[in-house]
Amino acid sequence: MTQSNQTEFPARAEQSAEAAQPESAPAAPARADRPGTPLPPSPRTTPHVPVQVDHTPTATVAHGFGRIPVTDVSPVVEGGAYAAKAVVGEAIPIRAKVFREGHDAVNASVILTDPDGNETRHDMTPMAPRGLDPWEAWVRLDREGAWTFRVEGWSDPWGTWLHNAEAKLPAGVDIELVCLEGRDLFERTAQVAHSAGDPIEASILRATAQLLIPQRPAEDLLDVATGSGLAKAMRKFGPRELVSPTADFPIFVDRKKALFSSWYEFFPRSEGATYDEDTDTWTSGTFDTCHTRLEEIAAMGFDVVYFPPIHPIGNAFKKGKNNSLDATDADPGSPWAVGSAAGGHDAIHPDLGDWESFDRLVAKATELGLEVALDFALQASPDHPWVEAHPEWFTTRLDGTIAYAENPPKKYQDIYPINFDNDPDGIYNEVLRILKLWMSHGVRIFRVDNPHTKPVEFWGWVFAQIRKTDPDVLFFAEAFTKPAMMAALGKVGFHMSYTYFTWRTTKAELEEYLGELSRDTDAFFRPNFFVNTPDINPFHLQSGNQAMFAIRALLATTLSPSWGVYSGFELFEHAALAPGREEYLDSEKYEYRPRDYSAEPNLNMLMGRLNAIRHAHPALQQLRRIDFHTVPSDSIIAFSKVDGDDKVLVICSLDPNNTVESEVHLDMSKLGLAQDAPLPVTDELTGASFTWGARNFVRLTPLQPAHILSIR
Repeated sequence: MTQSNQTEFPARAEQSAEAAQPESAPAAPARADRPGTPLPPSPRTTPHVPVQVDHTPTATVAHGFGRIPVTDVSPVVEGGAYAAKAVVGEAIPIRAKVFREGHDAVNASVILTDPDGNETRHDMTPMAPRGLDPWEAWVRLDREGAWTFRVEGWSDPWGTWLHNAEAKLPAGVDIELVCLEGRDLFERTAQVAHSAGDPIEASILRATAQLLIPQRPAEDLLDVATGSGLAKAMRKFGPRELVSPTADFPIFVDRKKALFSSWYEFFPRSEGATYDEDTDTWTSGTFDTCHTRLEEIAAMGFDVVYFPPIHPIGNAFKKGKNNSLDATDADPGSPWAVGSAAGGHDAIHPDLGDWESFDRLVAKATELGLEVALDFALQASPDHPWVEAHPEWFTTRLDGTIAYAENPPKKYQDIYPINFDNDPDGIYNEVLRILKLWMSHGVRIFRVDNPHTKPVEFWGWVFAQIRKTDPDVLFFAEAFTKPAMMAALGKVGFHMSYTYFTWRTTKAELEEYLGELSRDTDAFFRPNFFVNTPDINPFHLQSGNQAMFAIRALLATTLSPSWGVYSGFELFEHAALAPGREEYLDSEKYEYRPRDYSAEPNLNMLMGRLNAIRHAHPALQQLRRIDFHTVPSDSIIAFSKVDGDDKVLVICSLDPNNTVESEVHLDMSKLGLAQDAPLPVTDELTGASFTWGARNFVRLTPLQPAHILSIR
């Protein structure tokens, strides 16, 4: 944790679209992103240890106005009922409005409390416009766990005296009184510095007090009052009077992958799958045949490999090719139709392997620096063991049938949604058991299918239980839904989410959306910019224009700290199921799709380069500091991202068909530079180095649609 003016304190006492709408475990091992961690044995099930479901909400009680009013504190989520989000080392802004009656100076500080109860103080800075009283401090939290912060407003005698001195001394008003008050203030502060064990600052303060002689020229006295050494000492040891704290508000600090990661999705059953023309049958790929693909994914610099559901698939109403209802025995069915006589969510599809082969897959991924994310699709096929053992977990219609998933006019007869209201204790505890089973096999990330079709309260309970024992486990929301629901899921604990990036294509749309993500919802919503999914074949990719595929990858990797790709994107797969449909023809959801990933042309090299650039630049690993710069052409977008000394400038074409040219007008203040300063840069895509300034000319082509410039 780093921040200027930091003071140590002692510890204080005090659905996939498949299911679009209704529809005590073994100890977990060490984190799966630590290579060499041994995996536990391979049980088929884990003991069911019921946990009483407590729906009582908890919230931080906000204070009213103190002696020095402090309002509009952020980041505060639902009044403090839920923790704001941060990751280790991330710069996060804490903001508030601080003011008082009259004209005496006020100041403000942030008090951070770490998971062990130790406090540190970080002084805030007044921001523009001063008339609206905004204050801000950027802080970095240096360890995982539950933190709190509060803002303290306080009366600032040093600020008041300095303001009076700067106003009165040049005017020759009350010189003797100004000097008298200054000497008293500095002498008292010197005693504080001495008691704090800083005799040097104490000496500076006492010596400065002796220089405040009323008979000296006013300009000399003003030089004394405004000296940098004096200001430093007073900021450190000056009196803080009428201290008025807010309530303590929670921040939870996650491991870095909760914010920054590169995801690659593929279907294990397709890797190594073979087709026999003589018998018109397929042989499924297995976990063991996936190892080579893991090596290729790791070589491209991805961090997370995500698998759709790997459980047994039901036969009732099994879907055939392109979501048809006339499946044959050769059709594998949709992985999201979870459950058969072979088991449910706590079982592995027998075609893929067994627990030992799954453990080998996780171990191989860990060896390569990859982390396995597993789809958690909380729904059931009509053949799922739950249907017979727990019919109360589903909705029975008046005609006696169980309600299947629908998104009219679409019907998903192969999927039964869960009813969470008939037996919440039973289903809540079963979900917890299943999650802990997979956690015991090294899965520390879950991509949750259609969480918006389940109660928000349920997810809050699940996350609270998991966080008690395994705070490193991450949950990724597949929630393409209404903004309020997406926000609520983030607030109750989802670590990241799919977003509307898939449908944001124009410059105005992208700038507006990133402004929202980086400044309005950053306290609780972390985006993951997937460029495509098995369910979404975006209209802008359906032409197959290779430049558009490159542009979308360039934007996703630089605009968002987390991004993802579903296999086939790098091969420019784009055929649509039908005109006007954002679905893939011959969707892998319903059939085997083995691929030759080395086939030309492909985006393998570009994706690898983009991931390498992201890993090299902290600026691209964060969300909150992004600024857009002026480009007269709507076909070019320009933005910068900054984290500490690392600064990256991206200029990207939005036109995959034509060469585009324009000037780029940079706001150099956003880069911490004077407007007329030279700007030495290196293009991370080509390696070329050159010098820019505030105004620059760019020419981008479909073959070279972007510059990613690191500022030297």
